[in-house]
Amino acid sequence: MFEKVLIANRGEIALRVLRACRELGVRTVVVHSSADADSLPVRLADETVRIGPASSRQSYLNAAAIVEAARQTGAQAVHPGYGFLSEDADFAEICAQNGLTFIGPPPQVMAALADKSTARALMSRAGLPLPPGSVRTLPTAADALDVAAEVGYPVIVKAAAGGGGRGMTVVRSAAELPRAYARTRAAAQVAFGDDRVYVERYLADARHVEVQVLCDGHGNGIHLGTRDCSVQRRHQKLIEEAPAPALRPATLDTIAEIALRGALSVGFTGAGTVEFLVDEAERCHFLEINCRIQVEHPVTELVTGIDLVHEQLRVAAGTPLRWRQEDVRLHGVAVECRVNVEDPDRDFAPAPGRLERFRPPGGPFTRVDTHGHVGYLVSPHYDSLLAKVAVWAPDRDGALDRLDRALGEFEVAGPGVRTTIPFARRVLRDAAFRAGRHTTALVDRLLNPPDAGADPVAAPPRDGTGADPDRAGPVVPDIRADADPAGRTPVTAAPAAGPNAWRNP
Repeated sequence: MFEKVLIANRGEIALRVLRACRELGVRTVVVHSSADADSLPVRLADETVRIGPASSRQSYLNAAAIVEAARQTGAQAVHPGYGFLSEDADFAEICAQNGLTFIGPPPQVMAALADKSTARALMSRAGLPLPPGSVRTLPTAADALDVAAEVGYPVIVKAAAGGGGRGMTVVRSAAELPRAYARTRAAAQVAFGDDRVYVERYLADARHVEVQVLCDGHGNGIHLGTRDCSVQRRHQKLIEEAPAPALRPATLDTIAEIALRGALSVGFTGAGTVEFLVDEAERCHFLEINCRIQVEHPVTELVTGIDLVHEQLRVAAGTPLRWRQEDVRLHGVAVECRVNVEDPDRDFAPAPGRLERFRPPGGPFTRVDTHGHVGYLVSPHYDSLLAKVAVWAPDRDGALDRLDRALGEFEVAGPGVRTTIPFARRVLRDAAFRAGRHTTALVDRLLNPPDAGADPVAAPPRDGTGADPDRAGPVVPDIRADADPAGRTPVTAAPAAGPNAWRNP
């Protein structure tokens, strides 16, 4: 195990990693900007290094300053947390060149998976199903129109280098596509320095399901079950739970198994997440692999009892996994709510300020990950995440009730400060969400209610056949992406018409 680890992040994830290191007897170095000089991670660290001003570009994204801080303090490894440089292959390579262990996958694996087009091709070769669309990037709007005509509208134009919910445009007709294609390429160039895009069928009414994987450097790997992250606004997750609800056990098993197969096929190491969209017929479609710890990792820890940050550190230190797949057991249900300092009544505009009152909830089976405290100044310079409230219960109804109770206890107040807690409680009381029949369209529906009298729960079973979804057999993914022999851009095929055919939204 390492003697000293530098934590190249801030906020609750920096504190989470610091605590894990301390439990393993590892000393910590926390780097920070001038705006975070009095933050809780800085207060608790063994050593601290100020690496720049408030601007993240001059501090938390300053790779040279972070590496120099590690060298000066004698740190042996760098934990990047999530966001910032956590999935930057160049940063991982720079760490290696300076004798530092980057706590994450090898740089070449990160580089391949960061390019969504490359990742799609790799996962297709590993047998994972893709949404119907292009496997390679599309150099012209005419190419995009050809793909969209083949898979059918609506489609989504995606940046190959995109991430964090950016670089995506939904297109509902051929007339819209050329302009959307040009706009997405321009935005991708500005945001990522890479204007390549691809097109795939837009699944407007799907579930966002992900699988937590752990792999070591010795060829071993396990999955830790599924999470549902369908409660999203503008592709940003708000509420997550484990395991994914209201899906057949066979579907959950299939998703988990192919996720692990995909990760192992590219030599992944560490903690990662394989993300899918699951349609009405419970067919899964690969989205991406995240090469870092996820914000929502606590729900997996609560249902498995496995500390993911501990395992990240052990794997990075060269230790083989201590767990085999048969050792992993899922118990009960865990649900997490992100508490963001945003005002839902003003289109979720950031609402930072100084916290005059701050009292997180407690009680049995209630976990709060936060860097907040009375007197803390929530900075306008960074992400608005203030806390994560995660709860566990033997069943889903109990977990949802417990989370609602916990959020009702959470007191956050200060001049101008607003949080997303009221909106999250509204989600928890939504009939479709309580029934486990929600999709990624849930938040839009709540913000833009349909006609009165519509019953969101009175929908047909998720497999679209009228059959009891708990009694139906497994749906095995069977969509493949094959190269066109004429050398044209490969396109994944839409399913044939029938009881499980695509439905127009």
